[in-house]
Amino acid sequence: MTRPAHRTRPAHRTRRTRRPLRLAGAGAAALLALTACSSSDSDSAGSGTSATASAKPSGTVNVFAAASLKESFTTLGKEFEEAHPGTEVTFNFGGSDTLAASITNGAGADVFAAASPKTMKIVTDAGDATGTPATFVRNQLEIATLPGNPDNISSLKDLTESGLKVVLCDAEVPCGAAAQKALDAGSLDLTPVSYEQDVKSALTKVELKEADAAVVYRTDVKAAGDKVEGVDFPESADAINDYPIALLKDAPNATAAKAFIELVQSAEGQKVLTAAGFLKP
Repeated sequence: MTRPAHRTRPAHRTRRTRRPLRLAGAGAAALLALTACSSSDSDSAGSGTSATASAKPSGTVNVFAAASLKESFTTLGKEFEEAHPGTEVTFNFGGSDTLAASITNGAGADVFAAASPKTMKIVTDAGDATGTPATFVRNQLEIATLPGNPDNISSLKDLTESGLKVVLCDAEVPCGAAAQKALDAGSLDLTPVSYEQDVKSALTKVELKEADAAVVYRTDVKAAGDKVEGVDFPESADAINDYPIALLKDAPNATAAKAFIELVQSAEGQKVLTAAGFLKP
């Protein structure tokens, strides 16, 4: 009687053990399915691309950037290429409004860095940007005069004096909109000899001595070196521009584009930008 009972008990225990194993197997399968689903959802929410965050940047990344970013972004482009062998950063610098129009018309760009939220909004309203644009720097206006400031310009009001040839950016360009905002803050009326399509064009007029002064960004005055002289004015504090940057929705090279944006926002990127005269966001 003892031996049969001894055989029955192990068989009974074996049956009880197998059932939880089967249940555990089903639970694991369900967990794996949920994990796979979660991973798939996470990838699709990233940037509209199959590239993962860990993918190695390669190939060409095309950056559309405001003209005032030319010197600092060119430096960052070289640093990016050195850090990621096999990559190339190409730039299209210009007036932010013109660049925004090109993007909404299908230009094959990866990144857009604008000189104002208003011009970035042209792109986001058209659904051509991925995620929310991030402000990465700010910029303030300054008066650029001829070397040595021969006309003794010391204020924004001085630019309204007759006989002075003054250049402004077009009102649709961020530097032009900011200049008008500063003039309004000082209750000043100024009629320039010309309106330029981007800040570099306005500065060039002074560099070539085709104008006596121009209202541009501090960063542009600094980049020009001894070709011009800068004059600060208090109204500029009322017209500081935020610079947003965004990954574009149909970016041909989203992986490299993300990596470039990360460099711009990194401590190293900020160091290059502040050295150029930009303000921290």
